[in-house]
Amino acid sequence: MPCPVSLYKMEQPNANSTVLHYTTSTTKAMDQLKCCVVIPTYNNHKTLKKVIEGVLQYTQNLIVVNDGSSDTTSHILTEFPNVRTLHLPHNIGKGYALRKGFEIALELGFHFAITIDSDGQHFPDDIPLFINSLSKEASRDVLYIGARNMGQKDVPKKSSFGNKFSNFWFWVETGIKLQDTQSGYRLYPILALKDINFHTKKFEFEIEVIVKAAWIGIEVKNLPIKVTYDITERVSHFRPFTDFSRISLLNTYLVLLTFLYIFPRDLIRKIKKKGVKRFFHEDFLGSNDSHEKKALSIALGVLIGLSPLWGFQTLIVIFLAVLFKLNKAIAFAFSNVSFPPFIPFVLFISLKMGHWILGNEFNFTFGEAGTDFEVIKHLESYIIGSITLSLIGSFTAGICGYIILNIFERKKIALKNG
Repeated sequence: MPCPVSLYKMEQPNANSTVLHYTTSTTKAMDQLKCCVVIPTYNNHKTLKKVIEGVLQYTQNLIVVNDGSSDTTSHILTEFPNVRTLHLPHNIGKGYALRKGFEIALELGFHFAITIDSDGQHFPDDIPLFINSLSKEASRDVLYIGARNMGQKDVPKKSSFGNKFSNFWFWVETGIKLQDTQSGYRLYPILALKDINFHTKKFEFEIEVIVKAAWIGIEVKNLPIKVTYDITERVSHFRPFTDFSRISLLNTYLVLLTFLYIFPRDLIRKIKKKGVKRFFHEDFLGSNDSHEKKALSIALGVLIGLSPLWGFQTLIVIFLAVLFKLNKAIAFAFSNVSFPPFIPFVLFISLKMGHWILGNEFNFTFGEAGTDFEVIKHLESYIIGSITLSLIGSFTAGICGYIILNIFERKKIALKNG
């Protein structure tokens, strides 16, 4: 539910307020883009004031969400009467604080929000970098993540490892390779994100939001930023075991959703939009992948499609395509070799081949299966037969695919030269 206006301050700056110095061009650009800054904070009293003062040099459109801090955060915020603040009664989590900050920003008419951590690791003077980059975008449906230099000396090893872990799963879930997916210094297109349902409330929200943004077509990009880790002032509330477990569970859910719904959905949409013929020529024949990779992708698809893995074929084929860096679209397309009209034929051939390998008499009919026990007796034959069929079919499809691709390539070269 949106946060009631009465819960946060909207006082205008008065004559006695601290004189604010900010870059005029950045301020004007932020106003034109309808962009504000959101700072979620929890027990960062050592650095909060410095961060707020840094942001106010560039904009007064600042929202601070106090996530139930038990230190002097509330007192510090009274020093900035011109800053809109929301005080949550209890600490819930960074994700929840960000979501509340976005709700306030949307109520105030903003379309974008830059988020900056209150622990002092980010530099407010990087704000113009985000604004200048957004101003140059042809499409404003973009989400920027500040990319830290994870190789610098003061970066904690656990942060570097966690970032690599997160980058890998983001790539699996979206197909997008990024240098940094964990930085909290970001620019969100909050208006474009407003209809997405989010379920997480802690650190894992920053993973959920970028994955779901990518799924609806919002471009997710990195921008290089400065970062510092001052151990004398910085207080991190990331709990390695608990929060890493939460992130791992979220990634498990997102990967399953990617393989079982998102990727098939996107592929089907692409085929419907282009038509089968155009899709075949552009995405299959016209792919930049080598003929060998395409042929191996075909073979993988047929192997999984004919194997006795009913209900898990899509999940497995896309996982293996990602794992072995094959063409996911081709592998998925050919895994549907056993789509409903062909299933009876695949079962029949698998059973017959299994009986032949085992040297048993084949006397099974689908219409006269008899008892469940009678069907179970044929299970061994079916499993052996389907594995054999999938191996033979995979090898044959891969070889034929490679030959056909080369024939098309030669014809294409001949037409070009002739």
